[in-house]
Amino acid sequence: MKHNEKDNEAEEGSYSHENIKNSTYGKFEVKVKHEIEGNEEPMQIQDEEMECKEELEIKEEPIAFPGEIYQCSQGDKAYSHNNTRVKHHRTQTGENPYQCNKFDDAFSWNGTLINHQRTHTGEKPYQCSQCDKAFSHRHVLIDHQRTHTGEKPYQCIQCDKAFSKNSYLLIHQRIHSGEKPYQCRQCDKTFSQHSTLVNHHRTHTGEKQYQCSQCDKAFSRNSYRIIHQRKHTGEKPYQCNQCDKALSTSNSLVIHQRIHSGEKPYQCSHCDKTFSQNSNLVNHMRTHTREKPYHCSHCNKAFSQRHVLIDHQRTHTGEKPYQCTECDKAFSTNRNLIIHQRKHTGEKSYQCNKCDKAFLRKCTLINHERTHTGEKPYQCSQCDKTFSQNSTLIQHQRTHAGKKPCQ
Repeated sequence: MKHNEKDNEAEEGSYSHENIKNSTYGKFEVKVKHEIEGNEEPMQIQDEEMECKEELEIKEEPIAFPGEIYQCSQGDKAYSHNNTRVKHHRTQTGENPYQCNKFDDAFSWNGTLINHQRTHTGEKPYQCSQCDKAFSHRHVLIDHQRTHTGEKPYQCIQCDKAFSKNSYLLIHQRIHSGEKPYQCRQCDKTFSQHSTLVNHHRTHTGEKQYQCSQCDKAFSRNSYRIIHQRKHTGEKPYQCNQCDKALSTSNSLVIHQRIHSGEKPYQCSHCDKTFSQNSNLVNHMRTHTREKPYHCSHCNKAFSQRHVLIDHQRTHTGEKPYQCTECDKAFSTNRNLIIHQRKHTGEKSYQCNKCDKAFLRKCTLINHERTHTGEKPYQCSQCDKTFSQNSTLIQHQRTHAGKKPCQ
């Protein structure tokens, strides 16, 4: 069907008085123009239509017409709803029109202010239907309910792991991408999580705001304080489901369970060795790099592991904090105490798999096993002789120095 010239004019936006009266949108037009003998003049709108106009002007948000686009005045973005445009606009201008009546905090959106005010009132309107916990935010309730249902709707697209919160998924995905968006302003370190950056900042400031209620120790993280306090209470809330062992931290439980599963997820990039703990991998890597970051403050010795430095420093201080419960002997390391206690118990936990002999110490077993294998890993640097034990090599080297072996 062909359109005449008048139809075309109507389609392009030039409406007759009758068109406007019958149009769905005509009653809500604030200004309408039409052509009268080729000249544009403001059209006189009937009283009924003016009333509609006045009602419209009172509303906070204009009515969204079908297909209408709301353009951001400061960028290229456009929105189908004006309130979405307003939200976006405030992120550009920094406008925060919603003011907290107790402090100076201000917010760009009324809903955010309402949530904030609950921190003052203590109001928790969102109640869990499966336990007695209540929450100030609905999304926190939803996250909490997943601890009851076990639901993990957020799936990693690069591995088979799933998470109960989207924030957990985002943090996990940074393991794959290597992204570390949080930069320390005082050094070059970057972090994948904001909370890790906050904790790191305290290493610069020395701030320790979390105080133990039972001793004078303070901590930079609340989680450290909670773990520390379990030493006072003896609490071990994490139970292994494969044996009777209970642990004081969730991380200790995860590491312990790898004894049962045999899992060793930490792979050395220099050799084929794998480890059940990341700390063991870090220590092992230093055997390749020869790095010794732990320096003794009493002498010029340095060590690859912190606990070895602590043990060494006791040779200067004479401290022996590990006391035998069976006799009056005390030791500078827990390892030496354990070995000593086996003399009281008669325990010989290191068994040779080639003969019936058993030993108190692992190193003694290793030395003994060389009598079966014939291995002699200790080579003299001045002649071709080799030895099964380092102590025998040391005695031999004295013969080159002109010393008696016993000197």
